[in-house]
Amino acid sequence: MKTLLLIDANSLIHRCFHALPPLTTPDGRPSQALYGVASILIKLWREEKPDYAAALFDRPEPTFRKEEYPAYKAQRPPAPQTLISQIIEAHELFLRFGIETFEQPGFEADDLIATLTKKFSSHPDLRIMILTGDLDTLQLVEGDTVVVRTLKRGVTDTITYNHDAVLGRYGLEPKQLIDYKALVGDPSDNVKGVPGIGPKTASRLLKQFGSLKRLYEKPDEDKKLKEKLKSFQKQAEQSQKLIALRSDIELKTDQLADLKIQDDLSRLARYFKTLGFETLIKRIESNKLGPGANSSRGSSQTRMF
Repeated sequence: MKTLLLIDANSLIHRCFHALPPLTTPDGRPSQALYGVASILIKLWREEKPDYAAALFDRPEPTFRKEEYPAYKAQRPPAPQTLISQIIEAHELFLRFGIETFEQPGFEADDLIATLTKKFSSHPDLRIMILTGDLDTLQLVEGDTVVVRTLKRGVTDTITYNHDAVLGRYGLEPKQLIDYKALVGDPSDNVKGVPGIGPKTASRLLKQFGSLKRLYEKPDEDKKLKEKLKSFQKQAEQSQKLIALRSDIELKTDQLADLKIQDDLSRLARYFKTLGFETLIKRIESNKLGPGANSSRGSSQTRMF
């Protein structure tokens, strides 16, 4: 099977920025997030050898979620300039890896990931791997063909969620996680749930009723629970809309071939040189004739791995 890698760029950059100590380029620009992302990609190239890829970015403009719910992510402090500059530079980093980048005003990177997943998930013999710094895209998981790989600790320890892994962690189907978060809330995005409904209760209710809609149609016989759910029905339904990812965004790509990775060792090494990533240069050069060097993506002279 071929692999399409979809990268939640902003969440990955944020995780690397906070996971690594400050680092600067030879000309004094902050670079620890760029170093972390590059390290993850090199590791992924070695282990997974993706054939296609896209890096999806958030935009600074308000999203449709912010317009729907002004308090959305309102608790988050403004990003420091040292992070913003690396988000901007990361566009170039991905291009040097041969990865196309996409962004769309009014939408988040996760919506673009959902759109590309929907567009290409029916493609024969294709596995889609979502690389992210959080778990918001777990709702997109399908069997072993759409999986989510995220960071556990630092920038090297990762975990991959397929259908069974999601079921093992939450006891729910991936698509039920939208309703699950609508009940328990999502503090990281300042999305409110139903007060008094915790993870265990939410999982039990969704196992019993299947969905938020059916739960409100046939609420539990527990009088206190019925009253609690009824009082916060509108809030839960609004949260459901905020949590569900949009998959109908217009993007300038129609063919899977548009996302074919165009990697080039010398081009990447020259870029790493400007960033002062000498360790990463040695890492990619030591693997240039390793597994995958004779793949159809290029010859052993230009392939990174």
